[in-house]
Amino acid sequence: MRLILVRHPQPLVATGVCYGRSDLAVSEDQLARTLTALSAALPHGLPVYSSPLQRCTRLAAELAPLLQSPAPLLDARIAEIDFGDWEMRAWDDIPRADIDAWAADLVNYHPGGGESVLQMAGRIAAFYADLQRQQRDAIIICHAGAMRLLSACHTGLAPAGMALQAARHPHQIGYGATLILQSQTAGQ
Repeated sequence: MRLILVRHPQPLVATGVCYGRSDLAVSEDQLARTLTALSAALPHGLPVYSSPLQRCTRLAAELAPLLQSPAPLLDARIAEIDFGDWEMRAWDDIPRADIDAWAADLVNYHPGGGESVLQMAGRIAAFYADLQRQQRDAIIICHAGAMRLLSACHTGLAPAGMALQAARHPHQIGYGATLILQSQTAGQ
């Protein structure tokens, strides 16, 4: 099974703003550039899964026909983390004590009263398990957080280990970037 993870294009949001589950648009230029790069690089005919947030669904809806793939399948389990009342606030405006509390418990803390990384890891693990049962290649359009957790899940970690690994390592995943997860099949 080969999973091709794709990060959405850059959303329309100011630098330094906390956003996770916020449903942000992307510019037409960013979308066009990302579509051009991906349509030339990705295999055709694979199922396309997408986070239901518009920065992903716009890309998925326009990419699937270019790849001669079926209509995208939206799955809320691969949406980005919910930062609660931190959403759409400048990181600099979030009280330092709250940031420190999150840093002290990266796995279980609920930033802004929203979702913990462990909760997100649980839904990502359930999505991954469903894909494994299907045993077919797929393209997954999602978010940097989901990509990091899917990658950790692919190594065999349980949700707590996934959350810890993803939370401890800052991501270097660019907008529109891909990450390929390849599973060994029997006999290889």
